[in-house]
Amino acid sequence: MRSRYETARRILVFWTLFIGIGAVGGAAMMLLDPTGKTMGMDGMLPYFQVLPFAEVVFQDLTFSGFALLIVNGLTNLTAAGLLLARKKAGVTLGGIFGITLMLWICIQFYMFPPNFMSTAFFIFGFCQAATGYAAWVFRQQESFTVNMADYPHIGSDPTRLVVYFSRMGYGKKLACEEAERTGAALYEVRSSGRTEGTLGFWWCGRYGMHRWAMPIRPVEIDLSAYRHVTIVSPIWVFALAAPMRGFCQAAAGKIREADYILVHHTGGRHQNAAEEMDALLGLRHTGLRSYRCRMGSFQEIKD
Repeated sequence: MRSRYETARRILVFWTLFIGIGAVGGAAMMLLDPTGKTMGMDGMLPYFQVLPFAEVVFQDLTFSGFALLIVNGLTNLTAAGLLLARKKAGVTLGGIFGITLMLWICIQFYMFPPNFMSTAFFIFGFCQAATGYAAWVFRQQESFTVNMADYPHIGSDPTRLVVYFSRMGYGKKLACEEAERTGAALYEVRSSGRTEGTLGFWWCGRYGMHRWAMPIRPVEIDLSAYRHVTIVSPIWVFALAAPMRGFCQAAAGKIREADYILVHHTGGRHQNAAEEMDALLGLRHTGLRSYRCRMGSFQEIKD
């Protein structure tokens, strides 16, 4: 699967280089000719007089040139270097310096009349900050792994089964922990549609909003052979995940006893998802556990 983090990192490299090189160039022009007459920038000086200490530091463009060089130039080039070296700090700094650019432009909004250049660079700063945040999120998601070697007791009890669907691996971790605790066998529900990556996220969201069942690959085990089944499902758009809805439809009348584990990003228990699984399976669940998961950190939601 293509790495979303790598895509976001490359875009962030572009923004840091674009802003950094542009800022260094602008600062160089200010410092080479502090009067601003060579480049036609002298008309900016009267607008600086609304700022504090204008009579000391804003009589020419020297201070502004150094400020631009330090705040938006060297900082962004440093972030670009860290990103090219694949350092974690590059992602964080790249996003922060996008916010710094937006704050810089807010000062220009205060000083200058409305103009295209300031508006454009405010949008650039927002895009840089948003890309930095996306890269940080994708890096956290893609660094999350489940090592099956950590769960040696899975399958030691032939009467129990844990069924799970997991797009990002969070549900898989809960399923492995439950199977390790009870000795249950493990079975993964697989969608026959696309669920991976950014396009998969939006495709899954479409199913979630419409409360549709997503087609799944045929269930390859005899569910009736197990005394107890634990179903681990994510929550999509505040309801049961579409692939697990498809599984419950296929498993109707075949499961004797079940409890549920739900994983989501919100603070609710999502009793509605448990009730929907009961209706689809034709039983009444024996237990419900609900976990909020954010970037691989889990917190159980109590009644």
